[in-house]
Amino acid sequence: MADLKEGRYIESSAVGVDLYQGVAELPIVSPHGHIDARLLAEPAARLDPPGRLFVTTDHYVVRMLHSQGVPLERAGLLSRDADGRDVDDRVVDDHAVWQLLADNAHLFALTPTGLWLRETLATVFGIEEPLGPHTAEAIYVRVEEQLSTPAFAPWALLDRFQVECLSTTDAAGSSLAAHRALAVSEPGFRIRPTFRPDAVVALDAVDWRDALSGLETAADHEVGDYASFLVALAERRAAFKTLGATATDHAAMSADTTRLTHHDASALFAAALTGAVSDADARRFEAHMLNEFARMSMDDGLVMQLHVGALRDHNRPLAARFGRDIGADIPVATDWTRGLRPLLEACGSDPGFALILFTLDESAYSRELAPLAGHYPAVLLGCPWWFHDSPAGIDRFLDRVTETVGLYNLAGFVDDARAVTALPARHDLWRRRTCGWLARKVDAGLLAEEDAHQLAWELAYGLVRRAYRLDS
Repeated sequence: MADLKEGRYIESSAVGVDLYQGVAELPIVSPHGHIDARLLAEPAARLDPPGRLFVTTDHYVVRMLHSQGVPLERAGLLSRDADGRDVDDRVVDDHAVWQLLADNAHLFALTPTGLWLRETLATVFGIEEPLGPHTAEAIYVRVEEQLSTPAFAPWALLDRFQVECLSTTDAAGSSLAAHRALAVSEPGFRIRPTFRPDAVVALDAVDWRDALSGLETAADHEVGDYASFLVALAERRAAFKTLGATATDHAAMSADTTRLTHHDASALFAAALTGAVSDADARRFEAHMLNEFARMSMDDGLVMQLHVGALRDHNRPLAARFGRDIGADIPVATDWTRGLRPLLEACGSDPGFALILFTLDESAYSRELAPLAGHYPAVLLGCPWWFHDSPAGIDRFLDRVTETVGLYNLAGFVDDARAVTALPARHDLWRRRTCGWLARKVDAGLLAEEDAHQLAWELAYGLVRRAYRLDS
């Protein structure tokens, strides 16, 4: 049986459990994630079967299996051609994919993936037996049976998990059809889009022209030069806002935000239209556009999220074969201080601008990020991201930033989840771990217990609502 002790993951005196009990039942606020809005907009939509839900679509699981030499075809991934179309006509045996996870469950010991798997099976599906080779089939049947019931329809789960707000991540050229349907069927913007323009600013990407075409379709006009490109982006941002968006999201390998002249930016865009842009010029354009997007956020009030420090799809042959986002994003060192200076000097003190920073480069927490957030009014620090969304990662983050920036310059917690069933485990781990961290400060005499209760509420709920302007 799963050993789900009341004080698990808290690692403190009874104060930590008491703090946790005060925040355990708070609503979930999920302002950044990758759940498909269509899953929530289509009344008949249901979650994937167990193997696909827990393995094929979970890049944490896929990357661990790949690291052990497991062929990704066994994890249910299908080969693709150069245009991203599936060319593998196999019928995936979902039972076999699940058995693969069970046979390799031991690989995830002491990883957050292992904790999330155990918690999800126990608290979402009521299954406390450990997953392993001999329990795989029985557990599969129980999970599959529950997924077919009305109680496991996506909206039923959102209600059960007390999800107050959930934001999806949507390309700049998205039609937002699902969100328009949700605005009619579920008024109040419980489900919100987030503007993600990365695909249309990566001028050297193989699919840039396709992304640009999507932007033209969504904006309903041609984008033939840099000026019309900016107009189309502003129009799409406005369309996102009308459907409840409060934020944008941007991923970059570098924090460089050097601004170009309008003439130079126009020339780079024109070169890209002819297919004559270099890698170096594409990076210059991306840096410039981060500055430009900050200016747009000053105008329209959308919170700007910036995820920096990952070299995306490091294993290019694997990405070419199976597609992006399969666990091969690798951290790189990031120069935040010099990189963000042009953007922050222009926008960092503007009361209408908000910038939330996320990194995979933990060495920057105390050296650069905390000092930046401790100076510029617009800057907030995002929670530990990806590899570092773990018990020890949460502690390292709080230890390294709090003495410089305090807790009220943090943006609270985001789950970055790709599956509805993943939501409660990720938020619960954050709440337990932050309560334990606060309790240890109380025990050391650094924090009054009354103040710790308020800070536990802020870390679980208050900070994230304010950071993403959900109270506006």
